[in-house]
Amino acid sequence: MAERRYWLFKSEPTAYSFADLQAEEDQTAEWDGVRNYQVRNFMRDDMRVGDGVLFYHSSAKPLAVVGTARIVREAYADSTALDPAEKHYDAKSSPDNPIWLMVDIKAEQEFKRPVTLDEIKQNPRLQNMLVIRRGMRLSIQPVTQEEWDEVVGMDSGDSG
Repeated sequence: MAERRYWLFKSEPTAYSFADLQAEEDQTAEWDGVRNYQVRNFMRDDMRVGDGVLFYHSSAKPLAVVGTARIVREAYADSTALDPAEKHYDAKSSPDNPIWLMVDIKAEQEFKRPVTLDEIKQNPRLQNMLVIRRGMRLSIQPVTQEEWDEVVGMDSGDSG
């Protein structure tokens, strides 16, 4: 069995929040609308059922990790790319040649309090996290197990 991997998924809470994920049937949702080739490749090549997800609210006050989820379905064709009525439609994508993919995630744990970007930046154990790099705009980023453990521990007060 492949080793469990970890990811940080960014979402603007006004577009789709952790509370929205929790409100879904079975607390499970399609993670669609990704239109970045590097992120698509992460989905296609690296994400597996059981991988952990840090759910990060971007374009929010505060910028923060607000909970965890896990991958429950591996990459498959993103239906929003195939539907001309969708804002993420891509005329080059087709059922026979889907350019864009999505995965399904399931909510696991809402943090007692958000773990803010400022806290992450100030934590010496998290100095290599991609989310703190200037100019890092990827909506999905790999996270190491050590980074995952540290962020989850910060919610419960176990870090340090």
